[in-house]
Amino acid sequence: MKNTRDNELVDRRSAAANAKAALLEAYRAAKTAAEPTQQARQAERQAIAAAREERRANRERVKIEERERLQAEAAEREAAIAAAARADIEAREAAEKDRIARVIEDEAARKAERDRRYANRKARQK
Repeated sequence: MKNTRDNELVDRRSAAANAKAALLEAYRAAKTAAEPTQQARQAERQAIAAAREERRANRERVKIEERERLQAEAAEREAAIAAAARADIEAREAAEKDRIARVIEDEAARKAERDRRYANRKARQK
């Protein structure tokens, strides 16, 4: 009886080993059969990754261009504001100089009028 059990054990072990070998062989066969499709999938993945990287680089370039454009616009606005401020200051200074010139002119005219009256008064006294 013991001999029969040993044979069953040996049979089970050999059957398991044969099944394992068959599975391994099937795996190897499937792997070699799938090699071209795997290479095609790998190439497709690489193409997708390259396209993704190109799109990312393009987005980054667009962001940089937009940032530079905004900086240029800001610089132009600041230059325009500075020019307007300079023009305003120059206009105020010109108006101030004109007002001072008018005041001096008016004072000179008043002094001339006063001197003329004084001269007339002195001339009448003589």
